[in-house]
Amino acid sequence: MRDHAAARGLDIRTLRFPVGTHTAVDAARAIGCEVGRIVKSLVFEADGATIVVLCSGADRIDEALLRAAVGAAHVRRATADEARRATGYVIGGVPPFGHGCPVLVDQRLLAFDLVWAAAGLPDTVFAIAPADLERVSGARTAAVAR
Repeated sequence: MRDHAAARGLDIRTLRFPVGTHTAVDAARAIGCEVGRIVKSLVFEADGATIVVLCSGADRIDEALLRAAVGAAHVRRATADEARRATGYVIGGVPPFGHGCPVLVDQRLLAFDLVWAAAGLPDTVFAIAPADLERVSGARTAAVAR
């Protein structure tokens, strides 16, 4: 993940929280920020293809909106095993980039000036400006959360 960011001109500095940052609520509590500033990196299967969807920790992905955004007939959350196989990371630690999967970012996440994302482990995060997140992840933006 760090190499991916560095190759795109971004220096990532991670923070580790022994209490864990596995969920958006856990991360917000550990960091001391509002849950909306936590990036959820959610792994989905869309017509058999894996996609990582980034959204605010305060939001939920609307699968109908996601289907429309990616032009898929069927969309579902990946299982924990599928997510790990596809990204190389366990749920709760999936970073928003560097895993080789296409990325979609919900437009509401881009309203913040700074957000916090998982750094590969369920207790490690990093801060990033949403514009940098979008650029480094190569994400396509769409309205997929509510």
